[in-house]
Amino acid sequence: MDAAAESGTDDGGVGAAGRADGGSGAVVLPAARIGDGAHHVIAVHGWFADRQAYAPVFDVLDRATFSYAVPDLRGYGEARDIAGAFTTDEAARDVLALADALGWERFSLVGHSMGGAVIQRVVLAAPERVRRMVGIAPVPASGVPLQGEQWELFAQAAQRPANRRAIIDFSTGNRRPDAWLDLMVERSMSCTDPGAFRAWLDSWALEDFHERVRGCRVPVRLVVGDGDPVLSAEVMRTTWLRWYTAAELVELPAAGHYPLDETPLETVRAVEDFLRADDLSAEDLPADGGA
Repeated sequence: MDAAAESGTDDGGVGAAGRADGGSGAVVLPAARIGDGAHHVIAVHGWFADRQAYAPVFDVLDRATFSYAVPDLRGYGEARDIAGAFTTDEAARDVLALADALGWERFSLVGHSMGGAVIQRVVLAAPERVRRMVGIAPVPASGVPLQGEQWELFAQAAQRPANRRAIIDFSTGNRRPDAWLDLMVERSMSCTDPGAFRAWLDSWALEDFHERVRGCRVPVRLVVGDGDPVLSAEVMRTTWLRWYTAAELVELPAAGHYPLDETPLETVRAVEDFLRADDLSAEDLPADGGA
C-alpha cells in the first residue's frame, strides 16, 4: 500500500517509478507528498526501510509551513525493482531529478542513517539549491568502520532476518520490546531487494568523501539518540561538526538509532524548529540583526 494512503498524506505521491531524467542516468523516484507549505523538504530513508521509516511522524508534520517529499530509493518500496549501482552518489542524482520533477529549485534535506550520506552527496552536487540539512543518526561522509565479525553481521543481513534483528537491537541499546524488533525486521525484509540491500552497504559504509564536504557552509543540524552506540554524539563531534562550518548537535534522551520510531514528537520538533529558522525574514529579527 502507498505511504500516502496509509498515513493520511495529502496525495498519492509523485513520479512514475523508474522514469528516466534525460541523459543523466537518474530516475524520478516514487515519493509520498505531505503538506503544501512554501518550504520544500526532501526526506531520505536509511538502510533498513523504505519511505515508511518516516510514517510514524507523517501525521504530526507542519503541513502549512512545509511541503515534504519522501521518496523510495532504488531497491526499496515502490522503487524496489529499479536497477542501478545502489550508491549514495547515484541516489543524489535521483533526489535532484525528483526535485526537478516537483519544480523545486531550492529545498532542505533530511536524511536518516544511510540517508545522511545521500543528502551530503546532494549538497556536493548542488550546494546552491540546498537551504538546510538535518541528519537523523546520520552516516558521516567518512563512512562507518565495520570490521571483522561486525562487518560479517552487516554483510549477511541481506539474507538473514536474525542479523537484521541483532543490528536493530544493538543500535537501540538492547532495550526495545521484542514485538517492536520483530515488526522492524518484518518491515525491512518486506520492502527491500536483497541484492540492492547488500550493494548499498558497500557505498554508505566504505566510501570516504569527507574531504569534499570539509568547509561546506550549508547549515546542518545533527539529531542523535543518547542510546545509539554506533552513530553517537561523540561520532558527530569528530566528523560532521569538524567538517561543516555551520553545524550543530541535538541529543535526544531515550532514543537510539531510530528516533523517528522511538521519540517521534521530539524528533519532529528538533527537525522542524531548525528548518523553520531559515524562514525568518529581516523584519522578524531584532534591530541589531541578532548580533
